[in-house]
Amino acid sequence: MPRAPWRRRRTTDSPRPAGRQWAGRLRRGGTFARQVLLVRVARRHDEMALPATVVRQARRDSDGMDVARFGVDAVTAREIESIAPVSPAVGPAGPAPDADAGISVPLLPGERTLARRAKFALVNACTLASLGLGLLAIFLAMQGDVRLAAAFLIACVIFDGLDGALARKLGVSSPFGAQMDSLADMCSFGLAAPVVVYASLAGTVPTAGAAVACALVAGCAAIRLARFNVSPKDGRFFCGVPTTMAAAVLALAVLIGLPLPGLAKLAVVALLAFAMVSSFPYAKLARLIKLPPWLWLLPLVGALIDIRLTFVMIVVGYLVSGPLLWLRQRRAV
Repeated sequence: MPRAPWRRRRTTDSPRPAGRQWAGRLRRGGTFARQVLLVRVARRHDEMALPATVVRQARRDSDGMDVARFGVDAVTAREIESIAPVSPAVGPAGPAPDADAGISVPLLPGERTLARRAKFALVNACTLASLGLGLLAIFLAMQGDVRLAAAFLIACVIFDGLDGALARKLGVSSPFGAQMDSLADMCSFGLAAPVVVYASLAGTVPTAGAAVACALVAGCAAIRLARFNVSPKDGRFFCGVPTTMAAAVLALAVLIGLPLPGLAKLAVVALLAFAMVSSFPYAKLARLIKLPPWLWLLPLVGALIDIRLTFVMIVVGYLVSGPLLWLRQRRAV
């Protein structure tokens, strides 16, 4: 003798009511809700096994229709898709967007007037000038004009600082300009500076040692620029020595001709390379300008006495300031 419908095993959404009529209605409503909530889960988890007393599935792939039988009722997959909730993490099922339909992103955000375009072109011309000067420095270093190549590197530093200042002053800063500036810095300071240093060290140090030291500068410059692009910006300090400042130090060292032994020069080049990828905070130029005026008189007087010694003391003082600021921040925490 078959059991009465209301004596079947209870599920989470079909309680056991007192009468046959209410039991049938609740079971049908609960069954439809289970179909809506469970069919999509089973489909997205490789037909995960559901309780045998609840689900019996049969597929028909000829016309793209999936029929699922839950308990007594049978509802097609298309009907369930039309009313089933869609998780925002998964997204609605449907055809993938056309990959060829690209979206044109303007290089200059905001109002695109003729005046703003001219300002935007001026800023990017400074960036391209820095890139071109870096290439000229490489060509000159290959021909043996090392000091002239170092002078062109210093001009690269000037134009690199000029394009950022003009972009902020004229109000034409853009993500395109930031990426273009980063690529130009890699060419001018990540490649041109090591080439000039390598040409200046030729004949005074072993070739393998000079090559390794210059390769360190190029690799650390690439890491430094990539980290700068993806890191949050701090208006007060740099995280590590910026590539622009490291290239300026190397160019000035070649230009003035520091009277150091060959191994000491290699050590200085390697130290600058590692300082670029360090996590020590180094003050930006805007903070250095705000120092008391008498501090600026000391290097000027020292340059009149011995420019090489003064240059070495300034570089060493700036490199040491990073670890000191780091220790001060650690103690404050």
